[in-house]
Amino acid sequence: MPHMQLGLVGLGKMGFNMRERLRASGHDVVGYDRNPEVSDTESLADLAAKLDAPRVVWVMVPAGEPTRQTVAELGDLLGEGDLVIDGGNSRFTDDTVNADLLAKCGIGYLDCGVSGGIWGKDNGYGLMVGGADADVERAMPIFDALRPEGPREEGFAHAGAVGAGHFAKMVHNGIEYGLMQAYAEGYELLTAAEAVTDVPAVLKAWTRGTVVRSWLLDLLVKALDEDPGLAELTGYVEDSGEGRWTVEEAINHAVPAPVISAALFARFASRQTDSPAMKAVSALRNQFGGHAVHKAGPTSGAGEVK
Repeated sequence: MPHMQLGLVGLGKMGFNMRERLRASGHDVVGYDRNPEVSDTESLADLAAKLDAPRVVWVMVPAGEPTRQTVAELGDLLGEGDLVIDGGNSRFTDDTVNADLLAKCGIGYLDCGVSGGIWGKDNGYGLMVGGADADVERAMPIFDALRPEGPREEGFAHAGAVGAGHFAKMVHNGIEYGLMQAYAEGYELLTAAEAVTDVPAVLKAWTRGTVVRSWLLDLLVKALDEDPGLAELTGYVEDSGEGRWTVEEAINHAVPAPVISAALFARFASRQTDSPAMKAVSALRNQFGGHAVHKAGPTSGAGEVK
């Protein structure tokens, strides 16, 4: 595999490990991060100066304004024939804006959805790329180094034009929401049943041979090995945005997505210590049927029943 020089902006949990994997494959990686302890350069301008033209710079910073600002700054620092790859979790609608901005300077642009998390350094990353054929081919040695070992098509896809890579990653993450929610609900049901006395053993038994085996299931088993009962965690779950975008696009395209939508709303519910909606349901049941309600008060738990 031919070796390349690459500028890498953003050396957080993902970017740092990507730099290590690329270097292990023989590529020359010059990294920049605001944290001087991990950065190879003092600034973006210093990074651009250390790269030989034509330059390739991979951006791995938080989605939204941080990525937009970084791309705009690179537009001023790079020049004709250079290439920028956004490997963060940007919304696909940002990609056309970024590509058009850089095109005015003669700079190419690719968007790359990256999956693999903190395990990608050793296992490789699933890559979904959007952009022109020539730009994808130019960066292929980098993609080949980052993807898992094995057939290219089992870890890499040129998904389409600019924006397609991040659209594919958005849908990937929406599916991930649904899968995680299904495993979580199954876990809770197993723990609620008196008949099942060893829930971790059941989940571990599912990891080979069954139709529900997956890496996510392996990670749930690992989490329970480290913290039986998950006592060290709360049930508050954040969302990074891609689940919301997936549901929005499902609406825009009139595609029914009940599982992904429900998984997203379950995360919203996890942040409510006392749901206003469920208070209203309780009040309605009491009003029309005289059903018992749990009154709020100084007691903990469900409160006093009235």
